[in-house]
Amino acid sequence: MNMRDDDLVVVHTFSNQFEADMALSALQAAEIDGMIQADTAGGMRPHIAWASGGFKVLVREEDALEAREILASQRKLE
Repeated sequence: MNMRDDDLVVVHTFSNQFEADMALSALQAAEIDGMIQADTAGGMRPHIAWASGGFKVLVREEDALEAREILASQRKLE
């Protein structure tokens, strides 16, 4: 996946890595590339991610609307 920083937008922010991983998996199943951004001190301190805004799922700007719709439908299933 080749994504430039200026092409990425946050489509949702989660409070933990598991929820962000599940969301990213749902997007990838729909053939939408994405990534998770979080400050976890290199994975050594995942509990501090909330201090920097949580676990952010990012996608390309042109995929953002579809990604948000997919994630919204996933939340309705919970």
